Amino acid sequence: MRVAIGPPVRHFRSWISKGTIVSVKVETLILFGATGDLAQRMLFPSLYNLHLDGLLAPELTIVASGRSKMDRGAAHTLVRAALTDHLPAERLDDAAVAAFLGRIDYCSVDAGAGTGYDDLAAMLGDRLGRPIGAYLSTPPSMFGPIAQGLKAAGIACTECRIAMEKPIGHDLASSHAVNAEVGDAFAEDHVFRIDHYLGKETVQNLLALRFANMLFEPLWNAQAIDHVQITVAETVGLEGRVSYYDGVGALKDMVQNHMLQLLAIIAMEPPASVTSTAVRDEKVKLLRSLRRMKAEDVKTHSVKGQYTSGAVGGAAVTGYADELGRPSNTETFVAIKAFIDNWRWKGVPFYLRTGKRMPERKSEVLIQFKPVPHNIFARVGAAKLDANSMIINLQPEENIRVKVMAKQPGLDRDGVKLKEVTMDVSLSHSFAGERRRIAYERLLLDFIEGDQTLFVRRDEVEAQWQWIDSIRDAWAAVDLTPQSYTAGSWGPSASIALIERDGASWHD
Repeated sequence: MRVAIGPPVRHFRSWISKGTIVSVKVETLILFGATGDLAQRMLFPSLYNLHLDGLLAPELTIVASGRSKMDRGAAHTLVRAALTDHLPAERLDDAAVAAFLGRIDYCSVDAGAGTGYDDLAAMLGDRLGRPIGAYLSTPPSMFGPIAQGLKAAGIACTECRIAMEKPIGHDLASSHAVNAEVGDAFAEDHVFRIDHYLGKETVQNLLALRFANMLFEPLWNAQAIDHVQITVAETVGLEGRVSYYDGVGALKDMVQNHMLQLLAIIAMEPPASVTSTAVRDEKVKLLRSLRRMKAEDVKTHSVKGQYTSGAVGGAAVTGYADELGRPSNTETFVAIKAFIDNWRWKGVPFYLRTGKRMPERKSEVLIQFKPVPHNIFARVGAAKLDANSMIINLQPEENIRVKVMAKQPGLDRDGVKLKEVTMDVSLSHSFAGERRRIAYERLLLDFIEGDQTLFVRRDEVEAQWQWIDSIRDAWAAVDLTPQSYTAGSWGPSASIALIERDGASWHD
């Protein structure tokens, strides 16, 4: 059974009022970290797709920048290889690739040493007087220094803007420091903090699901919903991120940004409009309503885990400590029972779960509704009715499924037989034939056009860190250490107990 929900997601940008555009389009895009993995896998392919679809203004120039010394020709060779490696062959038109490469210059800047900014300013020339966007695909420690380097070189103009990948700091204090250093060079309405989950079609469709349909919003509260589960599971281990991940862990790497952004969109109050200010105001209010973790609650409301050797997808994998080469207390798994202290969600638990080396890769939200108050079918054979649920899959598949009770066909001579059936809202079926865009395509285009709706505001980041810091402080107060779980499993057994104490179970 299929059902259409809300307006087509492809028109999401058309909902956004022109008042959301804070400035004119950038004419020069500076891409710091252009030789890095993210730029090669996502950013250059996304920019090429926008170019191919005629969504980039003819005058837009892209200045690639990295520490490596290379000329323009070498940079073009690097970008051409990235497009070949990460885009399907049918998207690669020789003339289009050549025209795209014609947009690209290269300038070496060593952000750590603070050198190369004058050369960058000289390359920009008279473009310094026109809107410039600096996109930082760099380690977070470089955000502040790059912003200050741009300011000193006169590249942080009134109409210039800056975009930064997460994370912003490693706790509330460091977040304040990064935001202050960047804010000294760029006004807040010209700072774009990126969480790529917000660029996913299904995440945006949550807004359509909730606020474009009378069917769901009246039930989206503590009176009708029993609990909510958010799962972000990865099959990979460290995957070359040893220097970054150890000491960071799952709580700061996944919960602080991706999962809290999902929670905010699922649970926030209806915004007055789909403008950047209205949407982000409601997200901030929701994040500030999260109940802080206390030391006396931490053992029953949270679980830390770390994977040991096992098998994922039929292949043997080593444990975290073995990959790292030494013992560590960094968690690769975390499960949290969270509460939102406001009228809408009073008493409704939100179960968050994320981990590495899980049995499968998936990002999923489960909305578990309460059972009907009275079973009128009990006397005619249907003794048990399953409560309704909604499963929102974000990856690898993007769909929304609603489980409802329906009567089985028949004459009912031996009693009424009811069965749970699924209504499937599949984006791939509903919009068959339309190309599924990379999340970064939307985010890059919004950055170029100055639309902040899908970016994270400073007070959002700080509200997220306040809640995360309360958990970390509670963990430290009771000296909570990670429990072992076998790679290829769904985490420590304590995570199962976390939810089953409340009479529920994880949706695996």
